[in-house]
Amino acid sequence: MTQGLILFPQRAAQRLFFLVVAVVLPLSQCRRSPHIVFILADDLGWADVGYHGSQIRTPVLDELSASGLRLENYYVQPICTPSRSQLMTGRYQIHTGLQHKVIFACQPHCLPRRETLLPELLVHAGYATHMVGKWHLGMVRQNCLPTHRGFHTYFGYLLGCEDYYTHQRCFAIPGTNITRCALDLRDGDNVARNYSGYYSAHLFTKRAERIIAQHDPKKPMFLYMAFQSVHSPLEVPKQYTDPYGFIKHVNRRKYAGMVSVLDEAVGNITAALRAAGLWDNTLLVFSTDNGGETLDGGNNWPLRGRKATLWEGGVRGVGFVAGPAISPHRGVSRDLLHISDWFPTLVTIAGGNTTGTFPLDGYNIWETLSHGAPSPRKEILHNIDPLYRYTPCMSNDEDENPFAFTSLTPMEFNITMHAALRFQNWKILTGNPGCGKWFPPPDIGSRPKGPEEVLSNNPPMVQLFDIEKDPEERHDVARDHPDVVSELLKKLQQYQRGAKTPSYPREDPRCDPGKGGAWGPWRK
Repeated sequence: MTQGLILFPQRAAQRLFFLVVAVVLPLSQCRRSPHIVFILADDLGWADVGYHGSQIRTPVLDELSASGLRLENYYVQPICTPSRSQLMTGRYQIHTGLQHKVIFACQPHCLPRRETLLPELLVHAGYATHMVGKWHLGMVRQNCLPTHRGFHTYFGYLLGCEDYYTHQRCFAIPGTNITRCALDLRDGDNVARNYSGYYSAHLFTKRAERIIAQHDPKKPMFLYMAFQSVHSPLEVPKQYTDPYGFIKHVNRRKYAGMVSVLDEAVGNITAALRAAGLWDNTLLVFSTDNGGETLDGGNNWPLRGRKATLWEGGVRGVGFVAGPAISPHRGVSRDLLHISDWFPTLVTIAGGNTTGTFPLDGYNIWETLSHGAPSPRKEILHNIDPLYRYTPCMSNDEDENPFAFTSLTPMEFNITMHAALRFQNWKILTGNPGCGKWFPPPDIGSRPKGPEEVLSNNPPMVQLFDIEKDPEERHDVARDHPDVVSELLKKLQQYQRGAKTPSYPREDPRCDPGKGGAWGPWRK
């Protein structure tokens, strides 16, 4: 009798122990970690997808986004390098020194090595990590390259704006009269020389299909697919422009064909995931890196501005999430989201953690994406750039008369500085945000200008917009809300106090790859 009384509590305790373990085990140990495919388009405009009313046909993107969650209040950065750096680090570019322009071929600089990158944390969580496409985060040293920053494999471009067929990039070598057109294509750390004549979007897609087909389904996979498309130069096989004969504007017609290639490529990647049996456990994220470049056929209508500006046309991104891992929440999200949010979100759903990183500016938005919970994000720093020089609307050249830059005082923000901040429904812009025109799609002709579209060469140094009521930024209400302006300037000043000095080093002539060479690391 005594022995039986002793055994019963032991069995009960064992049952209780296993029940507790089952309840408290981390989510990542109770289910398979999802495969994560992140597709980043280059220079794709707000008005360049079918589901935003474009005449450009994007059936794959339309269907995928409709099956998942469209992100209609989602923001990126105005240009390539800052967006990519924030995706990889979860930190604003003012905290990494990348708040001014992109990293050019001969600049002895890269995304700081002290930063912990997304693929590094995913490797710790047990993922196989692969990158295909455009890096654009610096290459001065070997340890700046993707395979030294957390990716097991890499195939793509280290720079940007390459020829789609020759895979060359031309740059003037500083201090010389030489403009060097050299190969920019790498397979891992090695130069990839045998791909001339292959269109880059097709080439990158084939590599992604091979990675997917060869992947061990028992191991979670992270595939970062950073397309060159649809960045200039405007190059595309003729069969993709044939359906767009109704578009008379030549650049827009070529651009439309390039968008069609991108759309087809996304379809081929999802088909490969299905064929490999991976799709049922895949989270797919689609994002652009910045607004469309209106000088090269892109369009952000009816949003104001273009790539490289702080207007909505430069920073509001096309984005969605799809795949079985996003269910049950589908539809449209109008929650405030930002590209830096992917870092903590993807690490969390992978079963990893961000312990040991520098303080993050991104938020974990998984509950917002998966169950429609309110976004934890209430504000976005679009940028603060003390080195900015105004770029006129119809040229890529810098203006000869930049806005004066005066030093900051301890208590107030220098309103001549190029900066923008979104807080709840409000958006404040200081200095000159860049080209402030509204660009109707070229294929529908010009539209008569309203009085608010007659732009001054000397805009106010402070502008305020209610983005929820006025997403086209047509009505500056700064004079009507001085209290809001004051509070947002205080926020900008607080950000600036914690900002690093922009890292924008002078170009180094030792970068010259030589005749027949390839762009790549030149310092040890």
